[in-house]
Amino acid sequence: MTEPTVSSPTEPEPAAGWAPTPALGRAVLLAGLLLVAGVLLGRVDLIVLAAPFALGTAYALRRRPTALPQVWITSGDDGPLVEGGDATAAVSVGNPDTVDYDLVVLRTRVSPWLRILRAGFARDEPSADSSANSGESAAAGGTGRSAADRPFVTSVPVASAVDLELVGRALRWGRHPIGPAGARVATAGGLLVSRAVIVEPVRVRVYPRTEPFEAVEAMPRAAGLVGAHHSRRPGEGGELAGVRVFAPGDRLRRIDWRVSLRARQLHVAATLSDRDAEVVVLLDVLAEAGRSGGVDGAASVLDTTVRATAAIAEHYLHRGDRVSLLEYGPAARRLRPAAGRRQYLTVLEWLLDIHVTASSHEPYDQVFGPQLLSSDALVVVLTPLLDERSAQMLARLARAGRFVVAVDTLPTDLASPKDRGWAEVAYRLWRLDREVMIGQLREHGVPVVRWAGAGSLDQVLRDVARLATAPRVGGR
Repeated sequence: MTEPTVSSPTEPEPAAGWAPTPALGRAVLLAGLLLVAGVLLGRVDLIVLAAPFALGTAYALRRRPTALPQVWITSGDDGPLVEGGDATAAVSVGNPDTVDYDLVVLRTRVSPWLRILRAGFARDEPSADSSANSGESAAAGGTGRSAADRPFVTSVPVASAVDLELVGRALRWGRHPIGPAGARVATAGGLLVSRAVIVEPVRVRVYPRTEPFEAVEAMPRAAGLVGAHHSRRPGEGGELAGVRVFAPGDRLRRIDWRVSLRARQLHVAATLSDRDAEVVVLLDVLAEAGRSGGVDGAASVLDTTVRATAAIAEHYLHRGDRVSLLEYGPAARRLRPAAGRRQYLTVLEWLLDIHVTASSHEPYDQVFGPQLLSSDALVVVLTPLLDERSAQMLARLARAGRFVVAVDTLPTDLASPKDRGWAEVAYRLWRLDREVMIGQLREHGVPVVRWAGAGSLDQVLRDVARLATAPRVGGR
């Protein structure tokens, strides 16, 4: 015997996320009251008056939703996004159900470092109401707040999706979230509403904008076999070292025929070998000062550190040198030395995860190990010199014979505290104490220079290269 077709107990489960709206309760209550009153009082007009409410409610509920809406976030940036560039994203709402979504309320959060200037809906098949919504949302971008900081309303037909397009500008480097985003849907003529469907945020990578930097001075001591820097060692290169008598093993193309004919003996042009160098950028992340204003505003210590690191790495990697990064902080993260464009992209990715972490401990002995700092490497330390441990670290590197250059990243426009009492006096004393500390570092042979973009390190590198090539006097 064939069993009668009934709805299985598992069928109502997909609709568990849907709930009746107050409109459904009012319609059922009004229709019920009119029908009961018409029957009790024997009035046909009350029954006729209740019929539209009952029939309308039944007609609206003839097809009930069985699936919740789908929400997802996509980033529209195919290439790398840099500070100050245009950022685009989309928050999409899909309708996998067999009934139309009469009303969709969508809301999303966006990082304050992604200033959304224009937000609006775009459909696969344009319609009049979608273009109107787009115009309203575009006008919202003219206000002082973000254009995405409000709810957006639209409708979604069956088996389609609607995209809320977000267009703005990236104000600061880092990994900035778009989302979380949530949507609620009303259907069946507004009688049923879904629970809020929330999707996790998507993080947009914004690379730091590299400030112009060009160091034209030679490296203190080149370490590799090939590269762009001229060493003091004779070999194959482009720098002329002089003319000498031909010896076995010299190449014929090196013969200087003018000198050979005049001296009646073969002479060759001697050159200096071109060698690459290793640059270690040490980032002090023990303290932060100043307030970041984004790409168009003031720069904090961390902003200056990250942008200067990206500029220094881009310069030396473009010249064929090897660059490595090292954190001076509790995490002590390290990026191994390498060369090429791939290393530059790795440097940018590495910088996105940097953050200031205060610690009272001293777990930094691994920074001074020979496996991390080569004796021939140029160590560029980016530090605000706000912690005494930073000055001690610089002094230890100098005593160990490293070629150290300290770059001061403290903002020049750092304001003094406005509190009454001794706050301003304490600030002035701290400034004086910091100047004394910088003077002591210079006496220990550590040059300290303020980061100023192009040419910031030229004079310092010239002095360091001169010290590296100077003869060392050994005591007996």
